[in-house]
Amino acid sequence: MGLGSTTVRLENARRPDLAAVEAPALADTGALHLCIPEHVALQLALDEIDRREVTLADGSRRRVPSVGPILVSVANRRGVAGAMVLGTEVLLGAIPMEDMDLVVVPATREVIPNPANPNLAVSIAKGIRG
Repeated sequence: MGLGSTTVRLENARRPDLAAVEAPALADTGALHLCIPEHVALQLALDEIDRREVTLADGSRRRVPSVGPILVSVANRRGVAGAMVLGTEVLLGAIPMEDMDLVVVPATREVIPNPANPNLAVSIAKGIRG
């Protein structure tokens, strides 16, 4: 597991006429989802898709809106994600980081494109039979 920090650019995938939001983000490989504060969801006029029950780091559970679709950009990578509306800062979890093939460098806590694939995000679409 690792923590890092980066800047993310978030856009409403259905509303290209709206301005994008650039924000600092905590990258946490121990978290799963993209989480955004309510003011970002409002600014991007994101549609509520569902409500989800999430477990927080302290073990408590809360029901929160799930919104999207969001275009997420970090470094030279882009992905499409949904987000949980939760907290006061953007949290970049393992699912969007895997989707964009990003890694956290433990020594510097930077979030960078996977050095094994510096120019293009690579993903495993299907398990390999052994």
